[in-house]
Formats: sequence, C-alpha cells, structure tokens
Amino acid sequence: MARGSSRSLKFLLTAAVVVAILVFARNLWLPAVAAPLIRDDGPAKADIAVVLAGDRWGNRILKGAEMVQKGYVPAVLVSGPCGDYGLCESDLAIDFAVRNGCRREWFIAVPHWGMSTKEEAEAILHQMQARQVRRFLLVTSDYHTARSRRIYASAERAGGYQPEIQVVAAPDHFFRLDSWWRSRDAQKIVLLEWTKTVATMFGK
Repeated sequence: MARGSSRSLKFLLTAAVVVAILVFARNLWLPAVAAPLIRDDGPAKADIAVVLAGDRWGNRILKGAEMVQKGYVPAVLVSGPCGDYGLCESDLAIDFAVRNGCRREWFIAVPHWGMSTKEEAEAILHQMQARQVRRFLLVTSDYHTARSRRIYASAERAGGYQPEIQVVAAPDHFFRLDSWWRSRDAQKIVLLEWTKTVATMFGK
C-alpha cells in the first residue's frame, strides 16, 4: 500500500473513532456547549422584578409573579414590545398571569418599541431610574440569562445609573440544559442565542 494511502486510511480511522466517541459521550459534553448561556443568581429581596419579553408560553411572567408571591419584591415591571396585531406583549403577558391566578395589581406594564434586548434594556432602565430602584431581579428564560445580564450591566454603565442586578432564571418550554440537543426547537434556541451572544461582544 502506498504511503499516502496508508496515511489517508489512518486519518479516516482516527476521525471515525473521534466521531464515535463524541456521539456516544454526547450526554457528557453537549451540556457544556449551552452552559455558558446560563446565569442564575437565584431570588433575593429587591425593590422590583423585571420580566423580559420574548416568552410566548408564560414561564417568565409566572416566575416574576412567584417573586411577588414569595415576598422578594412588591411588584413586577413587565416589558412589552408593541406591534403584535396592535397589541403590546406586556398586556398579553399580564392577562395570561391573571388567568393563571395572579393579581393584576402585582404587575406594571412597560410598553415600548424596542426590537432587541439592548433597546429593551434602555426602556426598562429608564422606568427603574424614575422609580429610584436600587436593586432589581432580572427575570428571563434560563438560556437568555447570561447575555441579558451583560447587556443590562453595560447599559447601566453607559447611562450612569447602576442598580444592583440579581438574575433569576425561568424555565423554557423547549430548552433543557441536559437534553437540548434532542429537540429541534431547543437546538435552534442554542444556535440563535450563541449567535446573538457573539454579536453582542462586537457591540451589535
């Protein structure tokens, strides 16, 4: 056998072994792919909670309501980009929470026209500064927590207003850290969140 062919065969065999190992050990290493997307400080006493937009299943708003029920905060600011058939997401989210047994007075709608987490942060921080909030709970889906925390911290520094942030992760309808690769929707979530994370690093 020619030397070049022998090297090619060895390379292919090595590659096949590596691929086989990665496939059979995926339960060990694939969670590490998504783990950097998550930051969960857990709940603590704060002046207010902030529920970010973007969850059509209601997990974020219900987690925010839980913060009121358990006495961590007196109220929840609900982010609500407008434009869904003339409605704002904050109103839809609050109505959903009320239908699920929550009291409407727990929630404060914050309608805005932001099209990104960065623009959303500017609207929310403006509301919190007007309310003289010194510490808040940032409530969002678990896969969205790390990037959101960096965006809010950066927006604070840029605006000179720096309340303390405590990140609280809400479960997502599709994403699970220990099995996200088994769901097509969760795969899309991880790919998109990593894409946005990289874009945020470049100021996008």
